[in-house]
Amino acid sequence: MSSPAATLTAPGVDAPAGAAPIAPRKALVDSLKPLLVDVALPLAAYYALKAAGLGTFGALAWSSVLPAVRTVWGVVRERRLNGLAALMVSVNAVSLLLGLVAGDPRLMLLKDSGVSSIVGLTFLVTALRGRPMLSAGLRPWLTRGEAAKTAAWERLSAGSPDFRRAETRFSAIWGGALLAECAVRAVGAYTVPVETMVWAGTVLMIATMVLAFLVSGRFGVVPMEHMIAAEAAAASDR
Repeated sequence: MSSPAATLTAPGVDAPAGAAPIAPRKALVDSLKPLLVDVALPLAAYYALKAAGLGTFGALAWSSVLPAVRTVWGVVRERRLNGLAALMVSVNAVSLLLGLVAGDPRLMLLKDSGVSSIVGLTFLVTALRGRPMLSAGLRPWLTRGEAAKTAAWERLSAGSPDFRRAETRFSAIWGGALLAECAVRAVGAYTVPVETMVWAGTVLMIATMVLAFLVSGRFGVVPMEHMIAAEAAAASDR
């Protein structure tokens, strides 16, 4: 199964200067596309493989390959390896290999906890260092490819402490959510029956993402949107 962190790899390429504005609805649809591969397909593949007679471990292993393939394909297609994508590819590869060597289905379930914890810690560390990793993916959302908003983002990111704090809060909230999800998933991997944890892990992942979206939107995205709009309007008046 996949982890919440895996679905965060899609938005990561800034819109080029002068590009046409990105419609909000299209941006939302594009950002949700990875969920089809990272959540629905692995879960469906697991139960399909089980129905075909494959063992629990084999079904978990093969269904876990799909999100990793999507991440690699996204890097190849975009011809750009951002920090988050590189981290996801590396962690998924190492944890999958460890699971295959051990041959333990519960370790395969625990793999997703390892991914979430490492990515969550990375988000927190980069936020505390003043270089929040998620800003690269958030910027196209908030600027919509508009030159005025892109310029406003750059000015605010360089010179506004309030804006920088909002950036930091956004990444820190996601980091904390992933670490909490990791802790719950790790406990479940060794206390809940494997068959139950397969679908329960997916429910936990969706709940974590929804909560992180709501909280980070309230305390990170909304303040940033207001500051960008105000800065763009002020620049236009000048």
